Amino acid sequence: MIDSENQIHRVTNFQDLVSTPFSGAINAICWARELAGDFSEIVEKVALSGNITTIEQEELYELQLSEQGQLAREILLNDLKLLKAYGASPALNVIRYYDRDDAYPFFSTDVYSFHVDRSPVPVDTFLCTYYGESSEILPNSQCEKKALIPEIRDELRKLYDGADEGFESFLSENYFDLHYQARPGARPVSLGLGNLWRLAVDHPGSPVPPCVHRAPKEKPGQNRLLMIC
Repeated sequence: MIDSENQIHRVTNFQDLVSTPFSGAINAICWARELAGDFSEIVEKVALSGNITTIEQEELYELQLSEQGQLAREILLNDLKLLKAYGASPALNVIRYYDRDDAYPFFSTDVYSFHVDRSPVPVDTFLCTYYGESSEILPNSQCEKKALIPEIRDELRKLYDGADEGFESFLSENYFDLHYQARPGARPVSLGLGNLWRLAVDHPGSPVPPCVHRAPKEKPGQNRLLMIC
């Protein structure tokens, strides 16, 4: 099934998630799932270390959990197994909040800003939110690259003091060219809870535009449980 301006393709299993090619306007593939288990219990029982805590498999095994917590753990372990077998390097994180970028008030480059991922080699981004606020994507037709907006571009030129031919490299080196601004009336799409997503990345030879996405603002006192790679 395809929706959201033909951007999202929905599948029913992991094999289709990883094997369905991106094409045309499709740059996001969703394995939609209704997951059993109590993921909040895992979030509550993990020993936090800083803003972002990575849960290793050994720690997952050692958690003393209720029956519902055990169901959640089995799902997490299976997702880790599937992604590792595919060749990805998944990280399971409890997120209190991400660091904010306030170096340039007119242009934030943190993950709360709509952005795309970039890689020098062909790769995709996988993510799933199990608990807490979920990430969002934005149809490419509903946003524009911030570095191309004239008033923002003028401000960026004031930061740059080199020759004109080096300006694009300056934008790339500082990640300014990865960030996007929603157009008026834009409608972000919530990725929801439990769904495992595959998003297109900006890499050489990619057949589709990269998927524009952002991290959500966390609710006070509610940590997120996210798998990403």
